[in-house]
Amino acid sequence: MTVMEQRGAYRPSPPPAWQPRTDPAPLLPDAEPHRVLGTEAAAKADPELLRRLYAQLVLGRRYNTQATALTKQGRLAVYPSSTGQEACEVAAALALEERDWLFPSYRDTLAVVARGVDPVEALTLLRGDWHTGYDPGEHRVAPLSTPLATQLPHAVGLAHAARLTGDDVVALAMVGDGGTSEGDFHEALNFAAVRRAPVVFLVQNNGFAISVPLAKQTAAPSLAHKAVGYGMPGRLVDGNDAAAVHEVLADAVRHARAGGGPTLVEAVTYRIDAHTNADDATRYRGDAEVATWRDHDPVGLLERELTTRGLIDEAGLATAREAAEAMAARLRERMNQDPVLDPMDLFTHVYAEPTPQLREQRELLRAELAAEPEEGTAR
Repeated sequence: MTVMEQRGAYRPSPPPAWQPRTDPAPLLPDAEPHRVLGTEAAAKADPELLRRLYAQLVLGRRYNTQATALTKQGRLAVYPSSTGQEACEVAAALALEERDWLFPSYRDTLAVVARGVDPVEALTLLRGDWHTGYDPGEHRVAPLSTPLATQLPHAVGLAHAARLTGDDVVALAMVGDGGTSEGDFHEALNFAAVRRAPVVFLVQNNGFAISVPLAKQTAAPSLAHKAVGYGMPGRLVDGNDAAAVHEVLADAVRHARAGGGPTLVEAVTYRIDAHTNADDATRYRGDAEVATWRDHDPVGLLERELTTRGLIDEAGLATAREAAEAMAARLRERMNQDPVLDPMDLFTHVYAEPTPQLREQRELLRAELAAEPEEGTAR
């Protein structure tokens, strides 16, 4: 006698006709990345917003080149440049309200600066000086996340908590194409969709996860298509079109704030510089590929739109460049000053209430420092 033949055994009835819980059609991204610049839609864009985006793009490009130079001079331990991706960085910051939160990855220093964080403080983590370098609560910007995709569950948790407490807050989480292969990506999107958390996921698809091309990351039609599997809308946008990225992200933020739940946005862009200063990008991509993307440069695209439509003149262009140069000069001056380091900061902000082990280690270090001879004295 089998288990199913035993008296009282469970015998399932025929299943009902299967119906999808959600119509997948409205969740699917467009076949082509959404564009504004160079299309009829550009005429409807707010000229003031376009000029603001342009000023931030020029500032961001100069910030990237200056930070890269500081790395070569030994003033930074590492700098993951976002040159070529400035449209995503700037649009992400400008699409949020002051009360919202930004959750950046390690490459999103520019977004952090565009959000209002001091440029030097934004580089502190990459300098290796002191903790995050800025107060996340003050700026509503989470710490730069070096581990891939770990910031995504944090963003969802904050957004879900805000919804439970009735706070009108949206979280925008940034991640690269390589981060979409991490388990944290799946967990964050799944929880956000089930709980309808007010969060926007921005995937900057810049072509490579260090040296691994997208084709070796996924077989999906696009990364935006992954949204459908979680039950949220997927949007595909030209990541070098600042106006388009801002429009899509602003729509997603409004959708989340109105209770519509999360959105996954894939911005198709390109990392012009190497992965970091420690990477040799010529080993896995050719100069012709990079040159093609330089022709689709986000700064040039927006500048061409503004000048063609007469929305900015030479004086306006010069003003933007001069502001960028002034920022770079201040950054150089401040970064060339050696920071004053306090070894006791090792124990600051680890726990709200230090553990017995931390207190013991702190006192041990304090005693060792006190025993050291003062500078200039003989041992």
